[in-house]
Amino acid sequence: MDAEQFQRIAKALADPRRFEILEHIARQAEVGCSRLCDCFPVRQATISHHLKELASAGLVESRRDGQFVYYRTRPAVFEAYMAELRRRMGVDLAAGNGRRPRAASKKRTAAKRG
Repeated sequence: MDAEQFQRIAKALADPRRFEILEHIARQAEVGCSRLCDCFPVRQATISHHLKELASAGLVESRRDGQFVYYRTRPAVFEAYMAELRRRMGVDLAAGNGRRPRAASKKRTAAKRG
C-alpha cells in the first residue's frame, strides 16, 4: 500500500460520521445511497460527500443500477491497511501479545549476566 492511499484511508476513518456510514455498509452485502440517507440525520449531499471520500480511499466500491447507486465494502483494502498499520507501528502479532517487541533494558541485561 502506498503512503498516499494509507493517508487517505486514515483520514476517511478519522471522521466519526464517515466511520458510522462505513460500519452501516459493512453490516450488509451492499446498500443503496437512498437507504443510507434514510439512516442518518444529514442531508443527501453530506452522505454523498462521505461516500466519495470512502470511495476515494478505496474502502468502498459502487455499482450503478439505473438511477440507483449501491455501495459495498472492500475487505482486501481493509486487510492491506491493517497490515500496513501493524508494520508502521511495529506490532508483533507473532509474539501473541499484539505489542511491539521491546529491547531488553540495561538493568535486566546486567542482571542476567550475573
